[in-house]
This record gives sequence, C-alpha cells and structure tokens, in this order.
Amino acid sequence: MKISLSNINPQLFAFRESKAPKQNSLEKSPNKDTFEMSIGYVNDLHGQTNNMTRILSGIRGDLRVSAGDNNIGDEKNKAVNLAVIKFMNMAGIKGSAVGNHELDTKQKDFADTAEKFKGDYFALNLKQTPIEDEDEGEVEEQERTQLDKIIKKSDIIEIKGEKIGLLGTAPVDLSERITHPSYHSDCMVDDLEDSIEDIQEEVNNLRSQGVNKIVLLSHLGNERDRIVAKNTEGIDVIIGGHTHELIKGITEGENLLYSKTGEPVIMTEAGKNGNYFGELNLTFDKDGVITKAQNNLGEARMFPKNMINQYIINQILGEPEVVGYIKSVTPPPMTLIEENAHANFMCDAMRHELGVDIAIWNNSGTRSFFQEGVIDSRDIKDIAPFEDRISVADVSEKKLVDMFKHTIEATYRTHGNKPGLLAVSGLHYTVNPKAGKLTAMSFVDNNNIEHPIDIENPREDKFYKVAQDSFMMYEGADFDILAPKEECINYPFNKDFLACEYIKHLNKPVEINQTGRIKFEEGQG
Repeated sequence: MKISLSNINPQLFAFRESKAPKQNSLEKSPNKDTFEMSIGYVNDLHGQTNNMTRILSGIRGDLRVSAGDNNIGDEKNKAVNLAVIKFMNMAGIKGSAVGNHELDTKQKDFADTAEKFKGDYFALNLKQTPIEDEDEGEVEEQERTQLDKIIKKSDIIEIKGEKIGLLGTAPVDLSERITHPSYHSDCMVDDLEDSIEDIQEEVNNLRSQGVNKIVLLSHLGNERDRIVAKNTEGIDVIIGGHTHELIKGITEGENLLYSKTGEPVIMTEAGKNGNYFGELNLTFDKDGVITKAQNNLGEARMFPKNMINQYIINQILGEPEVVGYIKSVTPPPMTLIEENAHANFMCDAMRHELGVDIAIWNNSGTRSFFQEGVIDSRDIKDIAPFEDRISVADVSEKKLVDMFKHTIEATYRTHGNKPGLLAVSGLHYTVNPKAGKLTAMSFVDNNNIEHPIDIENPREDKFYKVAQDSFMMYEGADFDILAPKEECINYPFNKDFLACEYIKHLNKPVEINQTGRIKFEEGQG
C-alpha cells in the first residue's frame, strides 16, 4: 500500500504477512491482543538550539529517543552542549545513541554533560581499555574516565505496562569522524560484522528477560542499518542517524525490511540539524510482531518556539542580538553538490569585513540557513555553530587550484558527496560533474571584474589573501592545508560574528541570492 509522503500521514501501513514461523503470523494475532505505542524521534541535531525550541512544541510519543549527534563540536562548545541536554530533558528523551559529536569532547567533559541527562546513552559496540591498564600520565592529561559507567549497552523501559527494549550503537567510523582522536585513543568501535554480533547478543539478552518489542538507536548510517535489519532477529525498529537521511513514510524494500526470521523491521531517520523530527506509530500483535505502522515527519520551522526552553537557552548562551532583516531567500540546497547561496553569503561577510581577496567555506559545515524576517545572532550562530576561528593567509595560486581540484575529485567519488562543493566569495569556478573535475576558475576582484586562472599551469609566484576558518586553513580535515598556523593571521572570532557585523554594516534588508559562482558543464548541477 503506497502512503503519503506529507508530514502527517493519515493512513496506516499494513504489512504483508510475516515470513516468520506460524506462531508469528497475522492469523494468530486478533485485534484484542494488540498493543499500540508511538515513538517520537530526533537525530543529528548538531546543537541547533533554535530548531530544538520548535521541536519541543511538536514532538510527541509514548517513547522519545534520539539516534545521536545531539551535540556539536568540542570543549569550545560546552555551553551549547549544556543547552542540548536541557532540551533533551524537557523533551523527555529516554535514550540516545552515542554519535561521533558526543565524543568530540574529552571523556570527562562528556561525562559531566551526560550526568545531567535524565535518559541514557547507548553504544554496545564501543569498547575501552580499562582505566587501570592505561598510562597514568595519559589518563590525567587526556582527562579519561571509565565510559561504561556512563554508556549502557541496553535497557528495558515500561510503556503502558509493556516492556520495551532499548539498545544503541556508535558509528563504526568513529575514529575518523571525531574532532580530536587523541581524546579517545583508548577506545575502539567494532567493525560492522562484529557490531552485528554485539547487537544480536544484546537482543538475545533482552528477549531472555521477556522483552519482545525492541528498538535499536543506531548511529551506524543508513546502509549499515539496512544490513543490520536483514542480518539480525528480534529488532522491530531502527531509529537511525549519521548519514542524515530524510525518510518519509514507509516503503517496502526501502525502510520496511525483513529480519532473518522474516519479521518486519522499520527503519527511519529525520534528516539533520533538527530541521525535522518524527513520530512512528506502531501496532504489535501479542507476540511482539509489528502489524501496522505510520511514520510521520514534522518540519521544525512550522512549529512555534517553546518559550520556556528559549528562556533556558538564553540563560545559558546569553540573549541574542537582533542584527537585521532578511527580505528574501533562495532555498537552501538539498545536497552537497549544489551551490549554497547561504554559505556564499557567509563568505561575502568574511571577505568584506576582513578586506581579503578570497573567502572560502566548507559547504558541509553549514548547519542551518537564513529565513525571511528579523534575524538575530543566535540564528546566524546556528548556521555556523562550530567554534573554528577565522584565519587569513597569503596563498599561492597553485595551492588554491590544487585544493579545489582535490576537493572536487573527492566530492564526486565518495558516498554522500563529501566534503562537498566549496562556497566562495571572490572566485568563480566551473565543475564537470560527470568527470568530477575542476575545469575552469577565475578570480573576481572588488570591481566585479573576472581574471581567468590557468588551472593547468597555476602560478606559484602569484598570491591571494584568503580567509577561511582554522578547521580548513591549517587543521586539514578533508581539505588540503593552505597555510601553516604560524603563517596565518588568526582572529579570535568565528564566521557568525563577521556575518552579524556584515549585516549591520549593510544597514538594509538583505537578500540571500548569492549564486552563479559555480558553473556546471553539460547542464548538470
């Protein structure tokens, strides 16, 4: 049965008959022996406090959970992470997977934050060397703690008199995704094959305690979740995260799969940055097999802010400053291989406020977008939440061209198109999407005159004053390092500060329509 993909789906999805043994067939589960419950879910909130205040006005569910990456950034974002915990407690979140952003901080910082959470964190595939077996100096320096005192494998929660099993997984690529790998060098996450064994072992443990309705909170990513669903038994629902999929409704073969024993498994995920949140309505038969389900998504911007949560956030982060008015906006892109007018505008702010030739920003670092109406500093902070300070350096034409070449090639050959096409100010460039290559580039001066750059023979003796955040400029991340730290002018502020100043200096209603800086060959893009 095909269901609507709107935010509110009035239909119920009736599953085909289970392939499981006869005792789990629909004939053995009359209506009077059914159990109904709803799950409210979020994932990959990334510290987006504005959206959290709106989610609070809409989230529902007998059980409310998160698939991880609620937090954002490292110890520079302590206040934001505290605001996130306040939201999770107010929202009644009972459990969350441990995402990579939860562990961007040192272990003690994570523990201090986790202790304030009224729910539980889950990561059954995360293993840690016992503290007593570690070097005492490193334990002290890195502020290590015994994580299994904070992170659970599973738990049993009672909903309307029924036992519901909760368990969770950390991402198998955790070491590649956290900001500071050294903070957690005593930890490892099992690979997918071993994680599946870990999951099945814990599911069996829950089932031995009489639990026949089990929810997995997964930060493995969508494709890995699909493998888990098909290669385990006993899991009913997977609330997913990490790959930022926006899963609307229920489609057999896509997010309705079948376990090793033929029982239905529903997977769902609500995108990223708190732009959406979900409610999954379920009907189980007396054996704990799902017979009906309905997956609804709510769009956060359609809900009013919860003013109590807004007050609490302001107490933690300070009152935001109104900086201007947004007259009109170009819709934000849905993928990392589209031009992003919102990120380009932030580059304009860097370029004009610092007086540089060129400004560049990582498209995938854009965590929110401009909206029409009054805009304040908190709105802009949500767009650029990471505390990566601004750096300016003289960069050769060759280094610049090579960085763009390598970034574009990586973007078009990787799943999810990461790190993504770069937002720019002071540059125009052309991409061949089919080949995944840079094919042209030009410098745009302050008089808006284009000066072509020979990308096949870029000059090593020609320099441009370039602004980026430190994450891109000299920490590397997914990009070529353009200049070492000691050669940079390093400013004590982030892009959000410059954007606020830029809007105030414009002193007029702002239009977010900064496109046309990337051209696509063969009509693609």
